[in-house]
Amino acid sequence: MSDDHVYLTLAEGHEDDTRWAYGTGFEDPLHGVDTTVPEGVDAGGLAADCVALADDALVLAQRLAEWVTRAPELEEEVALANIGLDLLGQARLLYSRAGQVDGTGRDEDAYAYFRDAGDFRNVTLAELPGGDFAFAIVRLLVLSSWRLAHFQRLQAHPDPVLAAVAAKGVKELTYHRQYAAEWAVRLGDGTDESHRRMRAALEQVAPYLGELHTAYDVRDEVADVLRQVTEAAGLTLPVYRPLPGSGRAGEHTEHLAPLLAELQSVARAHPEATW
Repeated sequence: MSDDHVYLTLAEGHEDDTRWAYGTGFEDPLHGVDTTVPEGVDAGGLAADCVALADDALVLAQRLAEWVTRAPELEEEVALANIGLDLLGQARLLYSRAGQVDGTGRDEDAYAYFRDAGDFRNVTLAELPGGDFAFAIVRLLVLSSWRLAHFQRLQAHPDPVLAAVAAKGVKELTYHRQYAAEWAVRLGDGTDESHRRMRAALEQVAPYLGELHTAYDVRDEVADVLRQVTEAAGLTLPVYRPLPGSGRAGEHTEHLAPLLAELQSVARAHPEATW
């Protein structure tokens, strides 16, 4: 199966979308959306869900930014940077919604820059060091497939703001998944060296898959995508080997704190500044 065929299959139902990142657009996705928390929706639970999803996006965006000047080609630097911008856009909207409903009135900067590592609720796969390009592609494929499956369900969420964020995110995440799938097939079905690196990347990611399936019940959707892509790439999905601990419970690897220190350094050095 060619990578073009994988792209077309995964893109089914999104034929009118462009194959570029959406996060740099200027249209307000929440224009006209009622921000009142609907009756029957637990505000605390809604805020927690928004923060967790925003943390995933923020941390992964920071890891993707590390590929600028390091990607194999200039075009890939631009693509990965734009995917990161999409994720930052999602994080901003989700943090803002959390601050609206959790009673604190915090803004997006407060969530992003003034919480310590133990307060973050991102899944641990997002925070792992960048590794080589094969690892970056496998991680992006897994996380975008997982996040897309969840956002597709969130479009029917009773909170109209979260539903609107999800609807916008589905378009973006469809592109992210397609981009990663194309590269996964290209590398897996490429040279002996690229195949070896892809196989090693899958082994690195495998221990963290269990945490994803615990966070949201989208195992079947994600497994179908990963199976399709790995088969086209001549690869085999490794057996899940779940690790103890969960980023959703604030249990992180030693890699998150240094990442946040770099991300937050300017804002903490100048806490009264406006950006």
